[in-house]
Amino acid sequence: MGCIGSPSPPPRGLPVARLLLPNAHMSEERAYAAAGVDIAARSRFAAGLPAILAQTRRPEVLSDAGPFSGLFRLGGGYRDPVLAASADGIGTKVKVHLAAGRLDLCGADILGHSVNDLLACGAQPLFFLDYIAGNALTNEQKTSLVEGVARACAAAGCALLGGETADMPDVYAPGDFDLAGFIVGVVERDHVIDGSKIAAGDVLIGLPSSGLHTNGFSLARKVLAIADGEPIEETCRRLDERPPLLGGQSLGEALLATHLPYHRAVAPVMEQVHGIAHITGGGYVENVPRILPQELTARFDTHAWPVLPIFRLIEQRGEISAEEMYEVFNMGIGLVLMVADADADAVLAQVPGSLRIGEVVPDTGRRVELLGI
Repeated sequence: MGCIGSPSPPPRGLPVARLLLPNAHMSEERAYAAAGVDIAARSRFAAGLPAILAQTRRPEVLSDAGPFSGLFRLGGGYRDPVLAASADGIGTKVKVHLAAGRLDLCGADILGHSVNDLLACGAQPLFFLDYIAGNALTNEQKTSLVEGVARACAAAGCALLGGETADMPDVYAPGDFDLAGFIVGVVERDHVIDGSKIAAGDVLIGLPSSGLHTNGFSLARKVLAIADGEPIEETCRRLDERPPLLGGQSLGEALLATHLPYHRAVAPVMEQVHGIAHITGGGYVENVPRILPQELTARFDTHAWPVLPIFRLIEQRGEISAEEMYEVFNMGIGLVLMVADADADAVLAQVPGSLRIGEVVPDTGRRVELLGI
């Protein structure tokens, strides 16, 4: 998904930002390839992109792209629309994806994370752009990455509007890469969720996570000695390990569980939600205060939900304190809703798997209290 421009119209379905044309001067192309950037290979990769992007197309996408950007028509179906935007990555989880040969899962991770960040302010996703940077990835690996992003976009009803793939020798080690995403959504101005309605007495409702999602992998890899500098054969052996604590699940399966998107689950109850916290890097102590008014404290009962076995394994093998675990990981809850006590039962009934996990109380001197650890 690289970008070098084009003097002629792009093939239908392919954003210009992804066009890659062969260098007319073959001797220069060979020299560039020797320097680590093979334009001919990138052109072959780009040729397969139109069909991939087509599966995410929405009616608002205008033609296929503008000269150097994708175009998206907001339309007239809104009263007072506010655009919401977010950018993020999936951190060092990419090293586990790469070691396990599961680059196809990266798309679900970056989309899940990005969609949830928009959800925190009440927005629905419209379109997404990806950025892949690496060194010596094969066309098959690049295609797997883009196909994974496209599948996740299609599942979220989000157009994959464009993107960029950058070959960056000397910045990344051979075979290494990073994936980032940029998402734009929309919400009516009077439906923006900004936390201003949160009040003492509100109930904290948690939506279960699938695992680490996309955060805490630098610590997890260090503790579990996975993708931490050991030979690839040893990494594969460790990913296949099935510790008794995981109940038959392999380490690879537990670590690669993708970042759940919650928008479709929460959409039916949005009108009753006062605040939403996406539990990502920084755990509870950093993410909950981002939506909580200053005069209030979020009090969690950590015994109200099951902590996933992968977190217990990390805690035990790393001899990590419970306090730090909740400061780094989601510990089994991926999203927290704040709703009025009178609405709590109705919300719990409509959101599958949701749990009552705490309450909002007057300021106790701490922004977040985690009872039971």
